[in-house]
Order: sequence, then C-alpha cells, then structure tokens
Amino acid sequence: MTVYECCEAVRAAYSQIGSGDVGYVPKAIAAAVRALNTVASDERVPAELREQAAFAAANLLISDHQDA
Repeated sequence: MTVYECCEAVRAAYSQIGSGDVGYVPKAIAAAVRALNTVASDERVPAELREQAAFAAANLLISDHQDA
C-alpha cells in the first residue's frame, strides 16, 4: 500500500511528518500496534472495526518486522 491509497487524514499526517512539521516516530511498528490496540479495546467503536484493528495488530506482532 502506498500513501496515495490512504485516506486524507493519513496523507495529511504523512505530509506533516515529511515536512518536519511534526515529529517522526522511530519505533513506528510499536506506535501502530498501540494505536490499533486502542481502537480494538474501545467498546464505543463498532465491533467490525475493532476486529479489523485487532487482526492488524496481531499480524504486526507476529510478523518478522521489528523496530530498530
């Protein structure tokens, strides 16, 4: 997936990080898992979206990609 396939909110954040307006997070995988975990555990979020977030977080955790 590329940034151009993402929603406007993701593209805006990408642009802000790239321009230096906001800080880059060196441990991006851990940050992504934390964000997905927050969505997955929030009972105000629809169940289908919570399940998608949980599945994505679990896949990141089990993948061979690691934060340097």
